[in-house]
Amino acid sequence: MEMTARSVAVVGPTASGKTGRAVDLAKVLGGEIISADSRQVYRQMDLGTGKDLEDYDGVPYHLIDIRDAGEKYNLHDYLKDFAVAWDDITSRGKVPVICGGSGMYVESALSGLRLPDVPENTRLRESLKGKTLIELEEILKGYRSLHNITDLDTAQRAIRAIEIEQYYLDNPDKAISADRSKTGALDALVIGVEINRESRRRRITERLHARLDSGMTDEVRRLLDAGIEPENLIYYGLEYKFLTLYAIGEMSYQDMVKGLETAIHQFAKRQMTWFRGMERRGFKIHWLPYDMGRQEFVDAVLELL
Repeated sequence: MEMTARSVAVVGPTASGKTGRAVDLAKVLGGEIISADSRQVYRQMDLGTGKDLEDYDGVPYHLIDIRDAGEKYNLHDYLKDFAVAWDDITSRGKVPVICGGSGMYVESALSGLRLPDVPENTRLRESLKGKTLIELEEILKGYRSLHNITDLDTAQRAIRAIEIEQYYLDNPDKAISADRSKTGALDALVIGVEINRESRRRRITERLHARLDSGMTDEVRRLLDAGIEPENLIYYGLEYKFLTLYAIGEMSYQDMVKGLETAIHQFAKRQMTWFRGMERRGFKIHWLPYDMGRQEFVDAVLELL
């Protein structure tokens, strides 16, 4: 079929079923998935990141399992890897189908954003040491905010975001390349998987307990046994933060489950805030109900294309 857009992006909050939707579209369009998830890049972090690789059903995917657990991965890294994947897919006449819930990754990639390398700022890090996540988020709001607040669920990640913004402030010549107005946006139809709050909360809870039953705690213990430092796992936030605290004896199982469930609900809410912000910033997102039939969903997207 002839498409009016060169690619499709499928976005939505966690547990909305967006991966299955992206796979269905890729099969029809002759496409390949480019993941837009800040945690699924790591190997051996499967249950905690909700990779659900069996859902891809033979459809090729990119930017999953490309880094070792324990490494740091950021927007700069993602945009470089995204460009390589995009060029590879399109050079073979395939359709890129971008799928993920990391709003910053999706928006930045679609904007054509390119970022310079940002070195560590030891003095700045030392001045921020000991501040709470809430305090760090308030500091970050004072900058021009290129970075994804949906992923800032640990102090380490917030400090890195502040470090990057301060670098741009101190190096305005470098910041020019990080200005979306200076770059070319990609041609993409953006589809949003819409799910109401009650259904979203129910699915998050069900999914969390299913992953716990499948051995998510054991996955974290294996990573710790492999020599990854607890603080490096805590850095990844959400499941890895709470499960690591439980595994090293700093949190009871009951408190871990309760705290993690609350954190995921809050995360999903921040994801939706980001996507609504994308719309205000000029992105047209076509929202389709999460509980549409598979063929009905595909047909609706084909109509938009």
